[in-house]
Amino acid sequence: MDVDGRTIGLMAKGKGKSNRRIKDWQRRLRDGEADDAAPQRQSLSERAVKIPSHRLESPQDNLEDLPKVEGMVMGFFPGGVIVRTDKGELLCGIAKTFRAPEGSTPLAVGDTATVALARHGDGELHADKVRADGFVIARQPRETALARPLPTSGKRQDVYKTDVFQKIIVANIDQVLIVASMRHPKLRPALIDRYLIIAERGELHPLLVVNKIDLATPEASLLEDLQATGVEMLCCSAETGEGIDALRDRLKLRRSVLAGASGVGKSALINAIVPGADAATRRVRPKDKRGRHTTSAAVIYDLPGGGQIIDTPGIRELGMDLTVDELPWYFPEFEPHSPNCRFNNCTHTHEPDCAVQVAAEAGQIDPRRFASYLRILATL
Repeated sequence: MDVDGRTIGLMAKGKGKSNRRIKDWQRRLRDGEADDAAPQRQSLSERAVKIPSHRLESPQDNLEDLPKVEGMVMGFFPGGVIVRTDKGELLCGIAKTFRAPEGSTPLAVGDTATVALARHGDGELHADKVRADGFVIARQPRETALARPLPTSGKRQDVYKTDVFQKIIVANIDQVLIVASMRHPKLRPALIDRYLIIAERGELHPLLVVNKIDLATPEASLLEDLQATGVEMLCCSAETGEGIDALRDRLKLRRSVLAGASGVGKSALINAIVPGADAATRRVRPKDKRGRHTTSAAVIYDLPGGGQIIDTPGIRELGMDLTVDELPWYFPEFEPHSPNCRFNNCTHTHEPDCAVQVAAEAGQIDPRRFASYLRILATL
C-alpha cells in the first residue's frame, strides 16, 4: 500500500505508544528497513483467544470432580496457557486454587501441568472466544530449568525487600545450546561463561554452537580456550547448511533449548533444522552490528526425528543469583590450585599466598577465564 506524507501526518496524530510506533515505522521506512519493520509475531492474537475473567471458572463446577489430564505447557496467552495433552492442545485458564512455590515463575514453557477438563455440555473439547477447555490446577516439580534472576515488579516491590525473583525461561529440558557467532554480532566469551554457569546450576548439558561460520571461522586459540572449559562445541552455518546435519544428530530424541545473544541466528538455525518452521528472522542493526529482538517468547518446535527444540528470546545481559563462595566452583580449572591457597575461603582476588592468582600469572589458568571470573565476582 502506498502511503503519502499527508496520510502519515494524519496517522501521526495518535498519542502515546501508537504515536511512537508510527514514528519508528517512519524512521525504518527512511532507513530502508521496511522489510524488518513488521516481523512475524510469535504470540497468539489477544482478541482471538482471550478468555473473559467471568468465564474462567464456572461456579457450579467443582474442579475436584472434573476429569483430569497432564500435559506440557506450550505457550501463553492473555488469561491462561496452552497445554499439549493426549486430547490435543487445550486453551486453559488458571484455577483460583492454583498455588506455586514463592520466588519463582509459577508456570513456564516446558512445565508439566495438571488440567481439570471443563464441561461443555456436548462432551467434546473445543475452544472459542468465551470458553476455556480446562483449568490448570497444579504443576509437577521441575527436573531442570533455564533461569535467570530478576528483581520483583517495581510496582509491587517492597523497598526494604531484597529477595531475588527467579525468572524461569524454560523448564524440564535435557540440554542447552549456547549459540554464538564470530561476527554480526561479535562473539562474547564472557557471556558464554555466564551461560555455562547457568546451565550447570540448572543441571543442563551445555553445547556451544558457533553459528555464521560462513562469515568468519573461529580462531584456533579461541577454540582451545573454550575447549579448556570442558564444554562441547560445534561449528555450523544456518546460511550454507555446513554442520547442520551434525547439529541435527545432537538433537534427536532430546528436548533442547537455544540460548544466546540477539542476532546470533537462533531462529535461522530453527528454520534450517525444522522443515516448515518459518521462524521470524531479522538482520543485525547496521549501525552497531548488534542483534535485534525477534523472538518475543519461548516457542517449541517438534523435530522430525523425535525430540523438541525450543527457541528463546535473545538477551544481551545475563544476571546470576550466586554468592561469592559459590562462584569458584563454576571454574573447574581453579580446583587443582585452590587447595594450596593460604585461606580456605579465598576469593582469589587480594589474599596473600593465593595459588590461583599465581597459576593465572604463570599461564596455567587461561587469563581470559580468570578475568571473566573477576568481572562476574564484581557483580555479586
